[in-house]
Amino acid sequence: WNIKINYGIKTGFNDAFIISTEKRNEILSKCINEEEKQRTAEIIRPILRGRDIKRYGYNWANLWLINTHNGIKGGVSRIEINDYPAIKQHLDAYWDRIAIRADKGDTPYNLRNCAYLEDLNQPKIVWGEISDRSKFAYDFNGEYVPEATSFLMVGEKLPYLLCVLNSPLAEWFFSKIGTTTGVGTIRWKKYTIQELLIPYPSNDLIETICSYVESYVSGLISIKELAEQANSKIYQITGLNPEEIKYVENFYPALL
Repeated sequence: WNIKINYGIKTGFNDAFIISTEKRNEILSKCINEEEKQRTAEIIRPILRGRDIKRYGYNWANLWLINTHNGIKGGVSRIEINDYPAIKQHLDAYWDRIAIRADKGDTPYNLRNCAYLEDLNQPKIVWGEISDRSKFAYDFNGEYVPEATSFLMVGEKLPYLLCVLNSPLAEWFFSKIGTTTGVGTIRWKKYTIQELLIPYPSNDLIETICSYVESYVSGLISIKELAEQANSKIYQITGLNPEEIKYVENFYPALL
């Protein structure tokens, strides 16, 4: 599979860099002109925490990341804080903490280096690291930034992979290979996700399952209908018989 998996963004001090909609509006109101306001708004991105991510979708908590990134060598320049005086004023209130944090960039105002910075703007599958069930969502427009308690996956055939990862079959399989926390909650970590066996059917079948996702995004079918249609095809692809289907579907109580 031509995919890449990475952690979400680590700020080193969330209280300063992850803000509410009210605080975002306050920062933008302090911009001296429309040009500065637009420039500032562009680097304040919606962010998803692991707890916000559900199966196939998410409940955004109206939180935003101040993405004063550190750039990419040979490509993207780091954010120069003096070009964003309203953000600088906000971060200065936390100077004693952001100046001494380990996860920082060239200056205390910048986030740590992120080699996959541009992946944050791509369509991607996102999920929380710690969850009692499989909960993979699809950020279709590259709008959201995953926070440090979550992962992101970019690459090819993402709608198909989304359906497989959310299927009862994958959930059952992961229960056999995944690690857990001290209290038994499953940890959906990168190295164990990479151990999952993902069926690779014909392109026609992959496109059929992808079309179910497109129908859901367009509002033509519900999440329940999407799951039922996709799971049915996945069972067909893997050759499960009725008894085996019943077993994996009853392994955990239904979420949908």
